[in-house]
Amino acid sequence: MSTTDTDKALFEAAEAVRAKAYAPYSKFQVGAAILADDGQIYAGCNVENAAYPVGNCAEPSAIAAMLAGGGKRIKRIYVTGPGATPVTPCGGCRQRIREFADLDVEVISHGIEGKPLVQTLEQLLPHSFGPEFLGK
Repeated sequence: MSTTDTDKALFEAAEAVRAKAYAPYSKFQVGAAILADDGQIYAGCNVENAAYPVGNCAEPSAIAAMLAGGGKRIKRIYVTGPGATPVTPCGGCRQRIREFADLDVEVISHGIEGKPLVQTLEQLLPHSFGPEFLGK
């Protein structure tokens, strides 16, 4: 993967917001940064809650920031987390990304050590169910 200025900015935004994650229970801080169709970068982090299912992953936090900022579609997304292994979006987040991204959008997953994993949304969520199935 060649690194562009946009890629560097996305990675830096994901890492900066990851440092602000609220993860007192798992201690597993995750950041996500989206390049949206409006050309802006939107970032979000995970926010845990003592009632575990009520927490929020980084990806939907970034999607909410994108929508609140006026973006509509994801053009590229970075996800960063601790450790050497790339931190990929969970199943629920893959479906949330699917709502706002085309299947050929690249999802770049990073651990803080090691090489990034670059996959399309279709590779992460094959045979997915999307808005087009509902006539949207």
